[in-house]
Amino acid sequence: MHANHSLSCSDFRSTITGIQNRVDFGVLTVAGCNIDDHYTDQNKVTQSWHKDMKQSQTDLEQPPTVHRPIMSNEGLPATHPVEARDEYGDPRDLQIAGEFPLTIKVDGREVVTLMTLGTHPEKLTLGYLRNQRLIDHIEEIAQIKVDWERETADVITTHGEGITNLQAKLSSRIVTSGCGQGTVFSCTLDKLYDTRLPRVEILQSTIYALLKTISSYNEVYRAAGAVHGCALCNGAQILYFVEDVGRHNATDTIAGEMWLEGVDGNDKLFYTTGRLTSEIVMKAAHMGIPVLVSRSGITYMGIELAQDLGVTLIARAKGRHFLVYNGENTVEYDDKPERLSSARKKTAV
Repeated sequence: MHANHSLSCSDFRSTITGIQNRVDFGVLTVAGCNIDDHYTDQNKVTQSWHKDMKQSQTDLEQPPTVHRPIMSNEGLPATHPVEARDEYGDPRDLQIAGEFPLTIKVDGREVVTLMTLGTHPEKLTLGYLRNQRLIDHIEEIAQIKVDWERETADVITTHGEGITNLQAKLSSRIVTSGCGQGTVFSCTLDKLYDTRLPRVEILQSTIYALLKTISSYNEVYRAAGAVHGCALCNGAQILYFVEDVGRHNATDTIAGEMWLEGVDGNDKLFYTTGRLTSEIVMKAAHMGIPVLVSRSGITYMGIELAQDLGVTLIARAKGRHFLVYNGENTVEYDDKPERLSSARKKTAV
């Protein structure tokens, strides 16, 4: 005689309740039948409970919805053909980087004119407004439409009221060392110290892996020169890479991408081919990124600001060499290169 293994409805419900956190209700079956079929002739309240539980689980699995403004797609080619003559007087067909003015307008009010490569004008516009703290929430932006014939990026807000206190914000500005941009508004500085960056550790081996990976991304620079490259990285993985005539534009374009996709910068690092000035440190802080890596140098105000904000600064990074100017306690030296003798150092120089 076999024992009777049948379950009452109440027993079955108790069993399900005990394992609800370990079972995918979308695939659960009883005796080879879908669980909804099992309840056909049983307690309808229990069937309703199950359906509510399945819906709750589905709701928890859905990623949060990120507002996406309606945007045009008016990116330009990065390079343009020209003819030049070399030192022998011979003609050569070459490519040069583009450079075009783009005037950003918000609800019809002019904000700024940027000189840009023009490859990602909509995301550049979005990132500029974010990093300058002219607009705080992406939900305020309904549409971005770029028109190269008019050389404009028209931003339409959801409320139609433009930028709050725009005239006051535009009246106080700092001209910086930036190429292709170089302006910081008072509202950018006012909100700078609201940022709280986390302490993020980085492995020396990760820096080396990143530098090796990044070398294959500078397509426009290799073809035409005259541009800077910037990258948002997750360890040594390149998430976004952008080139533009100014490192500030490239940084803002990545900021626009992050804002658009709802990407958090707290566990990321930022790479740039350009120097680490105070403005780049400000932008990194506004983007929530705690680590900056550059193959170029650093300025005094850049390091002072990084110390205030807690940004790790790694510069002169090329090959197996780098210098940590701020945040040395966040770098773990797990892949130290062999030290060169004095004689070998002289030979290397």
